[in-house]
Amino acid sequence: MKVIGSGAEATIKSDGELVVKERLAKAYRIKEIDDKLRKFRTRREGKILSKLNELKFPAPQLKLVDDRQMTIEMEFLKGNKLRDVLYKDPLGLGREMGTKIGILHTNDIVHGDLTTSNMIMDEELKFIDFGLSLFSKKIEDKAVDLHLLRQALESKHHTCWEDCFKEVLAGYSENCAHSNEVLSRLEKVELRGRNKH
Repeated sequence: MKVIGSGAEATIKSDGELVVKERLAKAYRIKEIDDKLRKFRTRREGKILSKLNELKFPAPQLKLVDDRQMTIEMEFLKGNKLRDVLYKDPLGLGREMGTKIGILHTNDIVHGDLTTSNMIMDEELKFIDFGLSLFSKKIEDKAVDLHLLRQALESKHHTCWEDCFKEVLAGYSENCAHSNEVLSRLEKVELRGRNKH
C-alpha cells in the first residue's frame, strides 16, 4: 500500500481498491487523552460511514473499523477530484453538490470539511473524508457547513464560485427538510464572518 495523503489527523494509504486511514498519535497530547480522542474520532467516523452506506449515499463503503489500531478500512473511490473538474460544469455540479448536502443535513450528518478536494466525480458526485464529520441536529452546525463550502469555492474557484454556490443553495433548498432555517442562519453566519474583517 502506498501513502496517498497525509494530514494533521491521519495518514491515508491505498492499493487502488482499498483505503486504510490511520489516525496518528500526537506526541504533544497526554497519551491517555490522545488515545481516547483518537478512539472516539475513529469510532465516530466509522458510525457515520456506516449510516451513509445504509442510506445508499455516495460515499466509500466501510469495510472495517479497528479502534485499537485506530484504523478505518474503506473502499477506494476512483474518479477525479471535483477540484479539478468543477470548471467543466459549475452550475450542474453545484446543483448536485447542494442536493447531496441537503440529504446529509436532513439525516443530521454534518460533513465538517466540505471542499472540492473532498468530493470525487465518477458517474456521479461522491463525498469522501468524513474525519471531521459529526451527527448534529443543530441548525448552526449545518449553516457553518455551507459557509465553509462557500469559502472553499471562493478561494479555489474564484472565476465561477458565485454562480456555482447559487446552484448549491438551490439544490440544497429542494432536498433539505429544514433548509429555510439553515439558509436564514447561513446569512447570519456570513454577516459574522464579514464583520471580523
